Amino acid sequence: MFPMETTTNNTLLQLQNAKLASRKLAKATFDKKNQVLELIAHELLSSKDLILSANEKDIELGQKNNLSVALLDRLLINEKRLNGMAQGIHKVIAQDDPCGKILSSWKHPTGMSIQKITVPLGVICVIYEARPNVTTDAVALAIKSGNAIILRGSQHALHTNQAIVNVIHNALHKSSLNKDIVQFISNKEREETIKILEAVNYVDLVIPRGGEDLKNFVLKYSKIPVIGAGGGTCHLFIDETASEDMALNIAVNAKTQRPGVCNAIETILIHKNIAGTILPNLEKVLKEKNVELIGCDKTQKIISVKPASEEDWHKEYLDLKVSIKIIDSLNDAIDHINKYGTKHSEAIITQDKNNAKTFQEEVDAACVYVNASTRFTDGEEFGFGSEIGISTQKLHARGPIALNELVTYKYLIDGEGQVRK
Repeated sequence: MFPMETTTNNTLLQLQNAKLASRKLAKATFDKKNQVLELIAHELLSSKDLILSANEKDIELGQKNNLSVALLDRLLINEKRLNGMAQGIHKVIAQDDPCGKILSSWKHPTGMSIQKITVPLGVICVIYEARPNVTTDAVALAIKSGNAIILRGSQHALHTNQAIVNVIHNALHKSSLNKDIVQFISNKEREETIKILEAVNYVDLVIPRGGEDLKNFVLKYSKIPVIGAGGGTCHLFIDETASEDMALNIAVNAKTQRPGVCNAIETILIHKNIAGTILPNLEKVLKEKNVELIGCDKTQKIISVKPASEEDWHKEYLDLKVSIKIIDSLNDAIDHINKYGTKHSEAIITQDKNNAKTFQEEVDAACVYVNASTRFTDGEEFGFGSEIGISTQKLHARGPIALNELVTYKYLIDGEGQVRK
């Protein structure tokens, strides 16, 4: 084990070093990249005690700072989650190489051959909140796609992220790749983050992974292209034809299985024709899971809930809290979602195929579910190995941001002296 490293506060130098190191990484073979990822996964498990000890410091500080239970859960790294992080790296290893793919090829009338091939973006910066497992996901995806990476994690997870990056650097020391391909920004000052967002000569893409406030901050200051992995104000619409058992089961899973993540639901919409029947049962199953309920005026007449304000329909609680609204029709549900949603993940529970089709066609979101929990919006669940975030925009990526979203393309043209007339 190498000694704990100290990260320089010279952010610009770190960006420059990442840019230089990215050139060699871009030429690394498929086997070489996989060998490095194998080393990282091995070092991660070998350094279990170091990482868990660092995480305990972050959890203790979080408790002293009165962080919510959900946020503390996002911060937590235990042995099971650490094993899952290593397994995630192995799943990335199992993926095809996204680089060097010939997307198309053809002959120019003059005889030149033209190929369109995939290539790395160069240097990716990920700015993320709370969850330290993002560190290994982002590094694995970046290396496999041939990109250097700048990690700007949350102050809440500083000790854990630093320990994980030290372990990754130890693995890189044992490989032929330069450890500068992974840069950790320990300086959490706002000005340092803005400095990164303005570094157009060194950074090729910025991915904010967190709530809407983080995404909006990055969009405001960045001079670099951004893929907006923003917050998830996700909805579940229970249609009048829904199976009640299915609706209750999915509502509990989508809200409580892990409430502090972006694909957990924050609002439940219920068709007026079944509200009187299903709401008491919904109240029962959610309160058994300690979920705080707030609701519209009509909801308050049926069950005991606190009143919801206009602001609540916009909120991403990331906690055991959900807002409930009774809706007159499918079209009203779609209108509500398109107005208040963040274009992340939306779901309908219905037995009407036409309603399901209309919902999927008209709801504007990256992932639209019929009769399934929104918790499946995840790069690993979609078979992509892992993800850096969920894009809630439409260019150049939408939904889980995985290997194929971390490459671009260029054209290779071979001639024999052709000139244009």
